[in-house]
Amino acid sequence: MSGNRNRPDQDGSHRVQFDRNKKIIYATQTVCGICGNPVDFSLRYPHPLSPCIDHIIPIARGGHPSSLDNLQLAHWTCNRQKSDRILSDAPDASADSNRVLPQSRDWRVYVAQ
Repeated sequence: MSGNRNRPDQDGSHRVQFDRNKKIIYATQTVCGICGNPVDFSLRYPHPLSPCIDHIIPIARGGHPSSLDNLQLAHWTCNRQKSDRILSDAPDASADSNRVLPQSRDWRVYVAQ
């Protein structure tokens, strides 16, 4: 068994639907679902504030890989910090928000090396 884990939203049966829903989210959402700040679509990876898609309930925790109801817009760094956690994992999380992660630095002033 190799260490390579295939994810259905990246290279499996859900890839096409995930890509369709990603386009819908990019066209309809403007705020990071994790931190609540605006997402700048002119930024590109590897910039920490570049846009990406977050699985609200991570695939590793049983979330659907391509359902529009399980996807939200996020900053790349917010998504990385969230990792495979879900709302109920955070001790002080409110019931109606996924915005539970502390920010380690002000990424708005980040300058790529």
